[in-house]
Amino acid sequence: MQLLLTSLFSILYAATVIGVVLVIIAGNRNPLKAAPWVLFVLFAPVVGLFFYFFFGQDLRRQRFISRRTYKRIMVYSLPARVRRAEAPVPDEYKPMAAMLEKLSHATPFHGSRLTAYCDGASKMEALLEEIERAQHHIHIFYYIVEPDEIGNRLIDALLRKAAEGVKVRLLYDDVGSKKLKKRHFRRMREGGIEVYPFLEVRFPLFTRKMNYRNHRKVVVIDGRIGFFGGMNIADRYIAGPKWGGTWRDNHFKIEGKGVYGLQSVFLVDWSTVSQIRVDSAEFFPDLSDYTEGVMQFVPSGPYGPWRSLLQAVMLAVAAAKERIWIQTPYFLPTEGLNMLLQTAALSGIDVQLMLPKHSDSWYVGKAMHSFIDDMVRSGVRVWFYKSGFLHAKLLVVDDELTICGSANMDFRSFEHNFESNAFVYDRSFNEQMQQTFIDDLRACERLKPVRWFRRPWPQRLAESFMRLFSPLM
Repeated sequence: MQLLLTSLFSILYAATVIGVVLVIIAGNRNPLKAAPWVLFVLFAPVVGLFFYFFFGQDLRRQRFISRRTYKRIMVYSLPARVRRAEAPVPDEYKPMAAMLEKLSHATPFHGSRLTAYCDGASKMEALLEEIERAQHHIHIFYYIVEPDEIGNRLIDALLRKAAEGVKVRLLYDDVGSKKLKKRHFRRMREGGIEVYPFLEVRFPLFTRKMNYRNHRKVVVIDGRIGFFGGMNIADRYIAGPKWGGTWRDNHFKIEGKGVYGLQSVFLVDWSTVSQIRVDSAEFFPDLSDYTEGVMQFVPSGPYGPWRSLLQAVMLAVAAAKERIWIQTPYFLPTEGLNMLLQTAALSGIDVQLMLPKHSDSWYVGKAMHSFIDDMVRSGVRVWFYKSGFLHAKLLVVDDELTICGSANMDFRSFEHNFESNAFVYDRSFNEQMQQTFIDDLRACERLKPVRWFRRPWPQRLAESFMRLFSPLM
């Protein structure tokens, strides 16, 4: 009897493994992503099946966000005066802007003013000051909110405004903000704050959604002021990483019509998780023009057949004529983007890549280093930020285009996460971000090819091995 049960179990288990492999193959995924999962499931079946269930399934065909709701908020909820307005996108970027409108319903807006913050302290103080001025509503979404000193300051400020009658709506990612406890949510709800998690993880029913996280950082105050970028709500964004030094990041305050785009991104997420429709005209007040620049807020995520953010970044790189400057904490590019960057460098374009010298993830750091060899051989200048941890996400192309926001230059941001990036067509802002990049070079050391290619073979082997799993990271 025991032998029979053992045999039945073995047959069922083998059938399960083979079935999962067939599902992976039949999904017509990118081979670079499918092959690691097939190998993982075949050669480590117990662990492989566990990780595939949690992190490997492609749920893009599931409608996390209703297409009707998405279009209604991103397009039709905008005031008619805004929809009819023509934003003067530079001629060379009109195809990109048109593509982003088609794929993401990202409307170009004219006249916004952006203020950059490169450290957590100045960003946090600016945010709290604007929250104190709020009169009508505060919409806030963060991937990470931690109940530490900074997190409690934010919660206290929101509770004060809610007590004054300001409508406060708070979204958080259920995995990123796992340190928040029931008592924190109870306190906020009792104080009048509406709080919802994004893609709540409830075992065992929704664990497959664990791999699809909302990485956005969005704040909109009274429909007039917005904040977006790479900083979450936690003490380390001010105190620095655990190994010392500074936490170098980019975050932005926006004034002007570009706030409409940020507001739309928030309302899509809010309607998705709360099932409450709040897209009324009161969230889109009349706003002034502050500059001659144009910008689009581009939400991206695991919905629909297209990778809008990845496609737009590749189009920007392919169209570059003079420079491509990149800051990113995680550099795990797709094969297409990898080849485009190398081709740009080989053609004489100034391609520079700034990475953290010390990563906050050992395995990601190893995988990231494996991509550097060919970059250096093609002529890309690589810099390692050594004064702490570089968490900034920035792409500067030529003299007019700047791409900034929440997305890293990696598979996770391009494929799995819900992200929000600003595409800014503005020469003045581009010059400002170029100067920020140049200023950061003072805290960097340049990679020296002779020394880099002599690193020990065990290190290179570990990097190459971890690269096999880079599409899964």
